[in-house]
Amino acid sequence: MLSGFTIVRNAIKLDFPIVPAIRSVLAVCDEVVVNVGKSEDDTRDLVASVADPRVRILDTAWDFTKQNLMLSIETQRAMDACRGSWGIYIQADEVLHERGAQILKEKVAEWDGDARVEGLLVKYLHFYGGFDRIATSRRWYRREVRCIRLGRDIHPYQGAQGFRVGPDYRKTRARPTEAEMFHYGWARPARAIKEKHEISKTIYPWSAERSARHQTRQFLEWIPLLQPFTGVHPAVARDWIAERSHDPERVIGPRHFKLAHLRFYLSDWIERLTGARVFEFRNYEPV
Repeated sequence: MLSGFTIVRNAIKLDFPIVPAIRSVLAVCDEVVVNVGKSEDDTRDLVASVADPRVRILDTAWDFTKQNLMLSIETQRAMDACRGSWGIYIQADEVLHERGAQILKEKVAEWDGDARVEGLLVKYLHFYGGFDRIATSRRWYRREVRCIRLGRDIHPYQGAQGFRVGPDYRKTRARPTEAEMFHYGWARPARAIKEKHEISKTIYPWSAERSARHQTRQFLEWIPLLQPFTGVHPAVARDWIAERSHDPERVIGPRHFKLAHLRFYLSDWIERLTGARVFEFRNYEPV
């Protein structure tokens, strides 16, 4: 049995593509567990609108005093409710491409008997300032574990970007796949991004000043190594994207080169030359 799991709160206020996210994993999963935190909008009704008996909603109240660990706690709650031996994890601002969903299902079947493999990696496309532009510098992770064995001592790590194993938080042993995850968090309308900065003040209080500074701007900060996207978005996300493709307030600010950007250009040059991304943060060990 293959499970899917996610967490979400204030999906309408924050304009998360939660319905496309759920549907993208539902295509290959026998169940999808959705931890819906008590919201200030109709998030629960939105999730229920998927109208599939394989979707199970957990009604919860999130403890914001836990700050970013809250995300791990609530993700763990969703994981614990899964009944499968493997689970596909998806965040509320991510959508798994249909080809990738099939790849993960096939690889779970192929590698289930190999005890060394604790998780499967997906490739990431990080959209920034719209749906035709992706961020590619080493500031943005290339791969992350999004399919894991369940019923093992594997837990969400810190803010639930990835997973670690055991009480010592050993890195997950994971195998790469060609599955692609489309991350739309920074492509949403300007209104939703401002709401994101507001909630970040509570979840990440150590960067509250920076979040407040971003809120006051009328644009997204320009970042180096933005590239045009020429591929095809996941089928389940296309209507959601079409409704948000035009937003006159969602703009990227003027190009402003900083000396600190040199390290991104240097590491990009090394990666192009050797295929290795220097100083890359990994929650996993490839196997």
